[in-house]
Amino acid sequence: MGLAGAGTAVLLHLRDPHSSGAYGFCPYLAVTGQPCPGCGGLRAINDLTQGDIAGAVSSNALAVVLVVVLAGAWLRWASLRGRGVDARMFTLGARGATVLLVAVVAFGVFRLTPWGSWLRP
Repeated sequence: MGLAGAGTAVLLHLRDPHSSGAYGFCPYLAVTGQPCPGCGGLRAINDLTQGDIAGAVSSNALAVVLVVVLAGAWLRWASLRGRGVDARMFTLGARGATVLLVAVVAFGVFRLTPWGSWLRP
């Protein structure tokens, strides 16, 4: 899991997603003209790998939060496994999955409102 995350970060560091169409186009954005909750996520990770935290947050704040949470969960898991504890990286039950889904949808809707326009990529 760590290698997959590191490999993705290296790819996004080396191939800049700020160029239009560098990784294809978002089908939701192409059809509706509105950004989906994931729009700007690749640019946010690229900005993080460049050390530009403000740029990353302005590209996709949700992606930045998810990177921090996943990195923290992976570090905790690696620490426990290193001490010989049989642990999972994290478990997401029905309640957690519902909260995550509601948060992603709320973020996607909020960034389309005048109050959340600062969250648009």
